[in-house]
Parts: sequence; structure tokens; C-alpha cells
Amino acid sequence: MSIASWIDKHAAFTPGKAALVFEGETITYAALARRIEERTGELSGRFGLSQGDRVAYLGHNSPEFLILLFACARHGAIFLPLNWRLAPEEHGFILSDAGAKLLIAEPAFHPGAENLRHDLPDCRFVSTAPSGPDWACLGQSVAAERHVDDGKPEDAVLLVYTSGTTGYPKGAVLTQDALQWNAFNSLHMHDMTSQDRILSVLPMFHVGGLNIQTLPALYAGGTVYLHAKFDPAETLAAIARDRPDLTVLVPATMAAVLAHADFQETDLSSLRSLTTGSSTVPKSLILAFHNRSIPVLQVYGSTETCPIAVYLKPEDAFRHLGTTGKPGLHCEMKIIDNAGRTVRPGEAGEIAIKGPNIMREYWNNPQATADALKEGWFFTGDIGFIDPDGYLVVNDRKKDVIISGGENIYPAEVERLLMDMDDIAQAVVVGEADEKWGEVPVAVVVPTAGCHLDVTEIMARFSGRIARFKHPKRIHVADSLPVNAMGKIQRFAVRELLLADNFFKTGT
Repeated sequence: MSIASWIDKHAAFTPGKAALVFEGETITYAALARRIEERTGELSGRFGLSQGDRVAYLGHNSPEFLILLFACARHGAIFLPLNWRLAPEEHGFILSDAGAKLLIAEPAFHPGAENLRHDLPDCRFVSTAPSGPDWACLGQSVAAERHVDDGKPEDAVLLVYTSGTTGYPKGAVLTQDALQWNAFNSLHMHDMTSQDRILSVLPMFHVGGLNIQTLPALYAGGTVYLHAKFDPAETLAAIARDRPDLTVLVPATMAAVLAHADFQETDLSSLRSLTTGSSTVPKSLILAFHNRSIPVLQVYGSTETCPIAVYLKPEDAFRHLGTTGKPGLHCEMKIIDNAGRTVRPGEAGEIAIKGPNIMREYWNNPQATADALKEGWFFTGDIGFIDPDGYLVVNDRKKDVIISGGENIYPAEVERLLMDMDDIAQAVVVGEADEKWGEVPVAVVVPTAGCHLDVTEIMARFSGRIARFKHPKRIHVADSLPVNAMGKIQRFAVRELLLADNFFKTGT
């Protein structure tokens, strides 16, 4: 059976229980099961999809997103969520690479999608709402008979393209089994039960928004309070009104919530924990929530790991601040050197993950698959080490390590120091070619609102805190940094801007 059986089971046991709450509408498990059933019939009957066909979705978070995912799972099709923040040309690359048979889009995104019709002759364009003669509309044909659950655990069900922080995105193929095992890891991480209320505000086109809590909560039989988009004011209002037990925020959204005028006055006491990850998490952010008695659980993983691979349990959040925890209940981890040997605790090396939650392959990219997957291990490209207590500390991306005069410089180490400074809101450190040293570290920082940065003073703050060879050779002050949809800074774009001397403000 497919992951859609989760909903069927809860519909049988607790038909009247709320599965989703969205914009004032409550959808029970029984109603959700019916909608999935109807959409499955529509995919197979009206649109004639075969098993393995790709169904793309372009839209904000909504119940329809989840209904389509479960309908694809039941039919044996593959769901392809698109990042709505991307440009039409980027959508075109993904749709073409995936060979999508169906593009289902919210009306707000139709103008951009229209530009792709000519290049996608084999893809049918469908709207989530009535939208003119050129767009078929979902829900105009409903299957009367019960549709057999054709999904199998080994079937690919989710095709998620990586964030593209390093260039062209790759499509990670996740199976139904991977989503099931990821849910097991999530339940263990969060001590999640059917009684839990989950506040889901991150975009579900990324596995962080979809798989860390949202899908696991539906597996557990909990209730998901779903928001179309993240908004700090609405997030705080929802915590006060809906009293969720759990939520996920990335560092950028944590900072937005923290900076909001209502943060200090909002009752956050319902939150059993706050989960975060996706990029380096400044200690100042963690401490701000710890000071409100909310454990901050760091999770480590990637699109390719579904994403839950390493995590902190609630009881460890305060004691092991700054670490990302231990391997998940159904995961293995090792740290290896460049020769492939496992290193000793305390020594840095590449993080490798193994488990049933790992992707099957990169879509249509056998070379990238062979480079990343070896004997069941996924080589993350991240550098980290195991601390004396057995907890993982993530240093940096392997490819982002700066080698200066034969010494390794981990940008995250320098960035942490910069981010600990109250007058700096964002910071990134990248390598720049240097005739003498090979590479030197260069920092780009964004000041906190209302603050003026003195580059000479910032440079002086490094003295005695890290080795001199790690000090940035230059610091640029910018109005903003290029980020992707999850708030991750795009280092390749920063390098391009530096090469083009394209930042607005510069200090040396």
C-alpha cells in the first residue's frame, strides 16, 4: 500500500478528527480521504496518467498540494512540487528535465507558466480554479467508484529539486518507503503523537516544510494548521490562537519572528519545542527562544535524506546547544577523510549518511548519483566532526572550505563570530583567489536595521578569537545578500557579485 493508506486508516479510526486547518476551513480525516480518492480517479481517468508519470504543482501551501501528493502516491505517479519563487525559465528547466506530464498551477502563477507552453508540448496545463479556455480545471470530473491503491513502498513518489545554491538543481527521487521511514524518525525526534497540533508555515515545495513535521503529523494522526505562506505576524498570532505543540522555522524565519514587535508579548507556552535547520543557526537565535523556555531542536539533513538524518531530542536541546544531535533512530552516520577512512571523534571530515530514508537517485543524472551514493551511503558534501559527547557539529560544505597557504578555513566558523555581533544581521564568508596564498577569506555582511558598521572595528573583534590566517582579508558591507527560498545564502551568487564588484557598499 501507499502512504495514502495513512489517511485511509485514520479516516476509519477517527473520521471526524481534524486533519488540516487552512484559512478557516477544517478538513477531517474522512473528508481528506474522500478528496484524495476523487483526485486519484481524476489523475488516472480524466488525465490518463500512467504509473511513474510526473505531476508538477506550482502554488502556495494548500490542502490541494497534499491531496495531490497522496493521490499520486495512491496511483503510483510521482509528485513534483515547484518552487514558486523561481523564474519561468528555471521552472522550464525542471519541467523539461523531469518530463512532466501534468502541470497543475494556481491562477496567480498562470502568466509565468504560459511562457512555457511552447517548450513543453507533452505537458498538459491544469488550473486549481476556473481560469479561462486554455486551462483545464481540477475537480470537474469525479470518479464514482473506489480507486484501488496501486502505490508500492518501493515506488518513487516525490521528485524534489535541490535548492540550487551551487548552480543547476538536481532532482532527488524519494520513494514511498523513504517518506515512511522519515516519518518514523520525525516521531522519535519530536515525541510526536496523534494528540499533537502542528503549525506548518514553511513552503512545502522543500522537504523541510513538507517532511520534517507536516507529513509525519498526518502519519501520526495529528492536526496540521497549514499556512499558505510564512508571515511573522500571522505566525505569532497562530501560536497564540491555535496553541500548536510543534513548529519548524529556518534561521531566517526565526529571526523575522524574533524581530517582530509582538514577539515578547505573544504567549508561546503551548510550544513543546521549535525545530530548525537548513543552514548554520546563530547561537543568539537559539538563546532568544531558550530564554522563552522553548527548546530549539536542530535537525541535520538534506533533500536527499528526506531530510531527517541527525537531530537533537528535546532533552538535549539546552545541554548541547550548537550541535545538530545524533543519528536518527533509523539512520547511520560516519565522518570520513579524503581517503574514505572513518576519522576519530574530534577530527573533521565529510559527513556520510545511510538509512532507508535516503533518496533512490538523482533524476536523469547517473553521474551525480554515482558521485553521491556509494554502497548505500549518501556523501553529503558537508564537513563536520563528532564532539566528545557523541554529538555532530557541522562545520561547512566541503566545496566551500577555503584553503589558504595550505591551511583549511571553514567559512561557518568565521560566520558564527560575525553573527554573534549584535550590529550584524547577516554574514557570509567566501574564498577569493590570491597570488600569494592561493585563496583568502572575504566576508560580506548586512548590518542590523539602524546600525552603522565600521569595518576596521569589526576586523579588530577577531583578535584573539580565531587564528590570524582565518581573519577576513576584506569585509564588504551590503544592503542584502542573495538567498534561496529557504533563506540559505547562495554562495555562488555572492562570489559572482564580488567578481563583478557589484555590492553597493564596500569596506577594506
